Amino acid sequence: MEARFDYYSNPIAAKFAKHINAAGLSLRKTGLPEEIPNLVLIRASQINGCGVCTDMHTKDALHADETPVRVAMVAAWRDSVVFNEAERAALALAEAGTRLADGAGVPDDVWDDAAKHFDGDQLAGLVSLIALINAYNRMNAIPRIPGGNYTPGQWG
Repeated sequence: MEARFDYYSNPIAAKFAKHINAAGLSLRKTGLPEEIPNLVLIRASQINGCGVCTDMHTKDALHADETPVRVAMVAAWRDSVVFNEAERAALALAEAGTRLADGAGVPDDVWDDAAKHFDGDQLAGLVSLIALINAYNRMNAIPRIPGGNYTPGQWG
């Protein structure tokens, strides 16, 4: 697979990437439990078919001592016993927020379940993380940038 064009060497795209990366840095201290960001990043990336982000976030999760079973089960989290209720609420919100174009938006029960497990700062972090990963997914999936070459820690 070859990329349609080199997104990250284009000056306009590089400037945008610089700004979105800076926005991402603001999400490091959201108070979310340590495991949740990687699970959310993996699931949204799977839904969006982003090889770059799926590669990166699965490897980062494993590097952060996430178990291979849990990483493998993210795509089938509803049919799994390896995620706690808060993780399941975050994954449901990530799916609903990623699939906005399907027309249902984020159902009240999905939001209410997330709000039951996370405080205001954590919800703000979670919503922002979902928005951010969807932007990154599109930056990579639209020009078909292939995944598979990521090394944990490579981008910070």
